Amino acid sequence: MKKLLCAAALATSVLSMPSMAADYVVDTKGAHASINFKVKHLGYSWLTGRFNNFDGNFSYDDNNIAASKININIDTTSVDSNHAERDKHLRNDDFLHVDKFSTAKFVSKKVQDMGNGKLKVTGDLTLQGMTKEIVIDAVKIGEGKDPWGGYRAGFSGTTSIKMADFGYKMDFGEVLFDLHVEGVRK
Repeated sequence: MKKLLCAAALATSVLSMPSMAADYVVDTKGAHASINFKVKHLGYSWLTGRFNNFDGNFSYDDNNIAASKININIDTTSVDSNHAERDKHLRNDDFLHVDKFSTAKFVSKKVQDMGNGKLKVTGDLTLQGMTKEIVIDAVKIGEGKDPWGGYRAGFSGTTSIKMADFGYKMDFGEVLFDLHVEGVRK
Protein backbone atom coordinates (compact mmCIF):
# COMPACT_ATOMS: atom_id res chain seq x y z
CA MET A 1 0.00 0.00 0.00
CA LYS A 2 2.86 2.32 0.89
CA LYS A 3 4.45 1.70 -2.53
CA LEU A 4 1.13 2.43 -4.23
CA LEU A 5 0.75 5.75 -2.36
CA CYS A 6 4.35 6.76 -3.20
CA ALA A 7 3.81 5.92 -6.86
CA ALA A 8 0.55 7.92 -6.92
CA ALA A 9 2.25 10.91 -5.25
CA LEU A 10 5.12 10.75 -7.73
CA ALA A 11 2.75 10.51 -10.71
CA THR A 12 0.70 13.45 -9.41
CA SER A 13 3.80 15.61 -8.94
CA VAL A 14 5.10 14.77 -12.42
CA LEU A 15 1.73 15.47 -14.04
CA SER A 16 1.35 18.78 -12.21
CA MET A 17 4.81 20.02 -13.23
CA PRO A 18 4.75 22.75 -15.84
CA SER A 19 5.47 21.37 -19.28
CA MET A 20 8.52 22.59 -21.12
CA ALA A 21 8.66 23.79 -24.68
CA ALA A 22 10.07 21.33 -27.18
CA ASP A 23 12.83 22.48 -29.52
CA TYR A 24 12.57 21.75 -33.23
CA VAL A 25 14.82 22.19 -36.24
CA VAL A 26 13.08 23.23 -39.46
CA ASP A 27 13.06 20.29 -41.91
CA THR A 28 14.57 21.83 -45.02
CA LYS A 29 16.54 18.69 -45.92
CA GLY A 30 13.32 16.79 -46.54
CA ALA A 31 11.79 19.81 -48.30
CA HIS A 32 8.99 19.94 -45.74
CA ALA A 33 9.19 23.70 -45.38
CA SER A 34 8.93 26.58 -47.84
CA ILE A 35 9.11 30.36 -48.04
CA ASN A 36 7.00 31.49 -51.00
CA PHE A 37 6.23 35.02 -52.16
CA LYS A 38 4.19 36.89 -54.71
CA VAL A 39 4.23 40.50 -55.83
CA LYS A 40 2.27 42.35 -58.47
CA HIS A 41 4.21 42.79 -61.69
CA LEU A 42 3.58 46.29 -63.00
CA GLY A 43 0.06 46.00 -61.58
CA TYR A 44 -0.94 43.59 -64.37
CA SER A 45 -0.22 40.14 -62.98
CA TRP A 46 1.42 38.25 -60.12
CA LEU A 47 5.07 37.30 -60.06
CA THR A 48 5.58 34.29 -57.79
CA GLY A 49 8.70 32.75 -56.36
CA ARG A 50 10.40 31.24 -53.37
CA PHE A 51 13.66 31.07 -51.48
CA ASN A 52 15.23 27.66 -51.97
CA ASN A 53 17.76 27.81 -49.13
CA PHE A 54 16.97 28.67 -45.53
CA ASP A 55 17.29 27.13 -42.10
CA GLY A 56 15.97 27.71 -38.65
CA ASN A 57 14.58 26.41 -35.43
CA PHE A 58 11.66 26.94 -33.12
CA SER A 59 10.43 26.10 -29.64
CA TYR A 60 6.78 25.24 -29.11
CA ASP A 61 4.59 24.05 -26.25
CA ASP A 62 0.79 23.76 -26.61
CA ASN A 63 0.43 24.48 -22.89
CA ASN A 64 2.52 27.67 -22.96
CA ILE A 65 2.28 29.14 -26.45
CA ALA A 66 3.51 32.54 -25.24
CA ALA A 67 6.92 30.94 -24.54
CA SER A 68 7.28 29.86 -28.19
CA LYS A 69 10.16 31.23 -30.25
CA ILE A 70 11.21 31.02 -33.90
CA ASN A 71 14.41 31.93 -35.75
CA ILE A 72 14.75 31.66 -39.52
CA ASN A 73 17.78 32.51 -41.70
CA ILE A 74 17.15 32.99 -45.43
CA ASP A 75 19.82 32.78 -48.13
CA THR A 76 18.65 35.60 -50.40
CA THR A 77 20.94 34.38 -53.20
CA SER A 78 18.60 31.38 -53.47
CA VAL A 79 15.66 33.45 -54.75
CA ASP A 80 13.86 31.45 -57.45
CA SER A 81 11.09 32.88 -59.64
CA ASN A 82 11.39 30.10 -62.23
CA HIS A 83 13.09 32.49 -64.67
CA ALA A 84 16.90 32.75 -64.67
CA GLU A 85 17.15 36.28 -66.11
CA ARG A 86 14.54 37.63 -63.71
CA ASP A 87 16.30 35.91 -60.80
CA LYS A 88 19.52 37.63 -61.82
CA HIS A 89 17.67 40.96 -61.71
CA LEU A 90 16.08 40.13 -58.33
CA ARG A 91 19.58 39.49 -56.93
CA ASN A 92 21.00 42.86 -58.04
CA ASP A 93 20.84 46.12 -56.10
CA ASP A 94 17.41 47.06 -57.52
CA PHE A 95 15.93 44.41 -55.24
CA LEU A 96 17.72 41.99 -52.87
CA HIS A 97 21.29 43.33 -53.38
CA VAL A 98 22.70 39.90 -52.52
CA ASP A 99 26.33 40.96 -53.00
CA LYS A 100 25.93 43.08 -49.88
CA PHE A 101 23.00 41.38 -48.09
CA SER A 102 23.12 37.64 -48.75
CA THR A 103 21.09 36.76 -45.65
CA ALA A 104 17.70 37.81 -44.36
CA LYS A 105 16.59 36.87 -40.86
CA PHE A 106 13.36 36.57 -38.88
CA VAL A 107 13.43 36.45 -35.06
CA SER A 108 10.17 36.24 -33.14
CA LYS A 109 9.51 38.53 -30.20
CA LYS A 110 6.02 37.39 -29.21
CA VAL A 111 3.68 34.51 -30.04
CA GLN A 112 0.01 34.87 -29.14
CA ASP A 113 -2.60 32.12 -28.99
CA MET A 114 -5.64 33.35 -30.96
CA GLY A 115 -7.65 30.14 -30.31
CA ASN A 116 -8.49 27.12 -32.46
CA GLY A 117 -4.84 26.57 -33.45
CA LYS A 118 -4.42 30.11 -34.75
CA LEU A 119 -1.36 32.10 -33.73
CA LYS A 120 -0.15 35.66 -34.12
CA VAL A 121 3.65 35.74 -34.39
CA THR A 122 5.28 39.14 -33.99
CA GLY A 123 8.97 39.51 -34.73
CA ASP A 124 11.77 41.34 -36.47
CA LEU A 125 12.55 40.79 -40.13
CA THR A 126 16.00 41.94 -41.23
CA LEU A 127 16.22 42.42 -44.99
CA GLN A 128 18.77 44.51 -46.89
CA GLY A 129 20.33 45.53 -43.57
CA MET A 130 17.07 47.04 -42.28
CA THR A 131 15.09 45.55 -39.41
CA LYS A 132 11.32 46.04 -39.24
CA GLU A 133 8.67 44.44 -37.08
CA ILE A 134 6.21 42.20 -38.93
CA VAL A 135 3.25 40.07 -37.88
CA ILE A 136 2.67 36.57 -39.22
CA ASP A 137 -0.85 35.13 -39.05
CA ALA A 138 -0.17 31.45 -38.46
CA VAL A 139 -2.05 28.24 -37.88
CA LYS A 140 -0.86 24.99 -36.36
CA ILE A 141 -1.34 22.19 -38.88
CA GLY A 142 -0.53 19.31 -36.54
CA GLU A 143 2.08 17.39 -34.60
CA GLY A 144 3.00 13.80 -33.86
CA LYS A 145 5.35 10.89 -34.43
CA ASP A 146 6.80 10.39 -37.90
CA PRO A 147 7.59 7.05 -39.64
CA TRP A 148 11.34 7.46 -38.95
CA GLY A 149 11.11 7.49 -35.15
CA GLY A 150 11.05 11.26 -34.75
CA TYR A 151 8.45 13.75 -33.67
CA ARG A 152 7.25 16.67 -35.84
CA ALA A 153 5.16 19.81 -35.60
CA GLY A 154 3.94 21.85 -38.57
CA PHE A 155 2.61 25.36 -39.08
CA SER A 156 1.67 27.63 -41.96
CA GLY A 157 1.40 31.38 -42.05
CA THR A 158 0.98 34.50 -44.11
CA THR A 159 2.42 37.98 -43.88
CA SER A 160 3.30 40.89 -46.10
CA ILE A 161 5.86 43.66 -46.30
CA LYS A 162 5.96 46.95 -48.14
CA MET A 163 8.95 47.13 -50.45
CA ALA A 164 9.44 50.83 -49.63
CA ASP A 165 9.93 49.93 -45.93
CA PHE A 166 13.05 47.96 -46.86
CA GLY A 167 14.54 50.52 -49.25
CA TYR A 168 14.04 48.77 -52.56
CA LYS A 169 15.10 50.91 -55.54
CA MET A 170 12.28 49.42 -57.57
CA ASP A 171 9.06 49.41 -55.59
CA PHE A 172 6.13 47.30 -56.76
CA GLY A 173 4.27 47.81 -53.49
CA GLU A 174 3.45 44.93 -51.23
CA VAL A 175 5.10 41.50 -51.19
CA LEU A 176 2.86 38.70 -49.89
CA PHE A 177 4.47 35.71 -48.19
CA ASP A 178 3.07 32.20 -47.82
CA LEU A 179 5.10 30.28 -45.23
CA HIS A 180 5.16 26.59 -44.36
CA VAL A 181 7.29 25.22 -41.54
CA GLU A 182 7.63 21.63 -40.41
CA GLY A 183 10.07 20.97 -37.61
CA VAL A 184 11.68 17.82 -36.28
CA ARG A 185 12.02 17.72 -32.50
CA LYS A 186 15.63 17.71 -31.34
